[in-house]
Amino acid sequence: MHFKILFSMIFASAVYGCGSLPSPPDARERPVHSPIRAEAVLQALLALGIEYHPGGRSPVTGFDCSGLVAHVYREAYGMRLPHNARAQSEAGRAVSLAEIEAGDLLFYDTQSRPFSHVGIYLGDGRFVHAPKAGARVRVERMENPYWIQRFNGARRVHASL
Repeated sequence: MHFKILFSMIFASAVYGCGSLPSPPDARERPVHSPIRAEAVLQALLALGIEYHPGGRSPVTGFDCSGLVAHVYREAYGMRLPHNARAQSEAGRAVSLAEIEAGDLLFYDTQSRPFSHVGIYLGDGRFVHAPKAGARVRVERMENPYWIQRFNGARRVHASL
């Protein structure tokens, strides 16, 4: 399953990266089909199966949710995001559910406080996250009632290249 998703993302990145696509209206906006936007998705998928670890921020020691996001953005773009879901919820700009694209951050209330959990949107209603102690980094469906009830919003963080 994980390899199927990884292969699909790599294939899509290669196909879109080799074609001649129209340039986006604003050079700072990176569309979902851009190889630059796909890098966050690829880095997130490479973390699948890594154990959850409170305070974790590396594939060697494990990840918590915000540690996973910080790691992905550091590896993909060299960006330094805070290691805190609430602080990450203030990065970039807010986007609506209708606007979300692969690589966007999704925030949830999982500890009776807003923005206490974060994941990375993959596309097709799926996101990757480090869920909780005893679990591993995995892919979830956004339409799961658990996630629908806890959704707090989405943010788009751009790499400045």
